[in-house]
Amino acid sequence: MTAPIPRDIPDLPAIPGVPGLLPPPVPASAVMPPVRRPVAATLRLLTALTAAAATTLALLHGSPLPVLSLFSIQSTILLTAVLALSARRSWTARRPLPATLRGATLLYVTIAALTHHLLATSAPPFSGATDPTSWQTTLADHLIHTALPLAALLDWLLLTPPARLHLRRASTWLLYPLAYLAFTITRGELLPANAPDRYLYPFLDIAAHGYKSTLGNALLLGLSCYALAVLLIALDHLRPNPVRPHSKTGFRLQPPVG
Repeated sequence: MTAPIPRDIPDLPAIPGVPGLLPPPVPASAVMPPVRRPVAATLRLLTALTAAAATTLALLHGSPLPVLSLFSIQSTILLTAVLALSARRSWTARRPLPATLRGATLLYVTIAALTHHLLATSAPPFSGATDPTSWQTTLADHLIHTALPLAALLDWLLLTPPARLHLRRASTWLLYPLAYLAFTITRGELLPANAPDRYLYPFLDIAAHGYKSTLGNALLLGLSCYALAVLLIALDHLRPNPVRPHSKTGFRLQPPVG
């Protein structure tokens, strides 16, 4: 007659010099079932369509090249693409876009909105606009510089999990504004002196302020953008989690046999 098999087998003693065997890490996607978010997908798709319509209005009622050279238009195009991809992933229950990309997009549209309302209020809504007072141009101006940045902020606050941004990304996010500064200065130098919309923003007008004052303005603006990025990351770690955690997993625990 054989001895009964013990129910609890004691752990084997560790062998000196041999690391213990650790269980392989299991990704959350293997445990949590995929969840579709149709409400989030619908809201993001509507915002993306609104951003695309606003960009189209600005292009139809202005010179295409100056309009496309604006920082606000470029950031709105980026917002359109990011929200459209996020809507598709929310609808098909796929992994969301990286938080770094969403945070950078929010930062850029916020910079464009604050710059427009605080520094460029005396300038026309869009450089190169054939009729700056037309209702189409005014509508595009309000959508791009007010409504869409607020919609992007609400999407970030209400539809994304917190604590996904890291401080080391703040300096990386400034590479695009730095590249845009080099682009707009080079563009102004290559255009004729009497060309309209030679400099797209009055505080970056080298012909009016000179290189020293213009670069000083750019430095102050860059420091402000970095402070805004740090504030955005800090808020990401302080805000509550709007996404409900799912208690159910993809595994079913069976009762013990015997």
